[in-house]
Amino acid sequence: MLACRLLGHRYRFRAEGATMRWECARACGAGGSKEYETEADAERFARAFDREDRDELGRRAPLFGMFPLRIYRALKGPRR
Repeated sequence: MLACRLLGHRYRFRAEGATMRWECARACGAGGSKEYETEADAERFARAFDREDRDELGRRAPLFGMFPLRIYRALKGPRR
C-alpha cells in the first residue's frame, strides 16, 4: 500500500490469551505475533504498544518548542 510505503505502518496491537498480535490498521497485510509466558504479560505489552503519538497531541511541547534552548546549550558547550 502506498500510504505505508510513504508514511510507515500504523500497527495496532491486541492480546489473544498469551499471544500478542499486531497488524497494520491500513490493511496492507503487515503484522506478526509474539508468545509471552502469561496472558497478563501479553495484555500489558499490547496496551503499552497500542498507542499513537496523536493520543497526546497538545500535552507535549512540539519539537521546535525547545529548539532555542537546545541551540543555547549547544553554543554554551559541554557541562562540567
